[in-house]
Amino acid sequence: MSNPTDIKDGNSNATTPIAVLDSKQSAQQFLEQKKAELRQIDIIKQPLLWAKKQLDVADGLLATEQKSEAWQTARENFDVLIQHEAWQEAVEACNVMYQSEQAASLSALGQGLWLAITYPIEAETTVAMLHHVVDDTPKNADGAAVAAATAHYIAKLRTTDQKQKNLSFLTTHILGEVAKRHSNVNSQDDFNIWLTQLQLDKPELLLPRMAQIIDIMVENNWWFDRDELRAKLPVN
Repeated sequence: MSNPTDIKDGNSNATTPIAVLDSKQSAQQFLEQKKAELRQIDIIKQPLLWAKKQLDVADGLLATEQKSEAWQTARENFDVLIQHEAWQEAVEACNVMYQSEQAASLSALGQGLWLAITYPIEAETTVAMLHHVVDDTPKNADGAAVAAATAHYIAKLRTTDQKQKNLSFLTTHILGEVAKRHSNVNSQDDFNIWLTQLQLDKPELLLPRMAQIIDIMVENNWWFDRDELRAKLPVN
């Protein structure tokens, strides 16, 4: 069986937040607008607002294929977002850095995944980040299965009612596709056996395995103190 952390170097072609724009010209207009808005913000007086607007600029740079600049812009505001505990936006910044296809993009994905799984941010964002691992892991490696199962677990944990139904439908489909490509699973009975054999149905075993994958992606080059951030987790 393949190494569960065998993730390919290539990045996925996941859409950016402004992918709905119908032309490069529209993306450029978006970018110029966000740059203009950014110039109106005093970074000293409003650092968090500045960082969020900077993230919009990074999205625009990515959409206009200015990938190196997108990376630099997202990385520049990442520390500010962490400092102000803006976990959702910090994960989105990591997503931009990952899609920028730079030398440390895989590490950026790992940083974002740790935040997205540790903190109760929007479930859809966490699922999207985990889907990058599914997309960029060889079909016979366990890493995709672990990521897909983690996404399914998060979908059920952080959503309710119709939102849970919709997102769980998506994660169930992703998990089924992974099972098919990983072990040629084509029936519900085989799927259930596959889940059990890989211990994907036990969160107490699943999450530590996901953590191991993230550790290898980051290569011990963390941009933040994880123990310090764990101490800031909300108390239920």
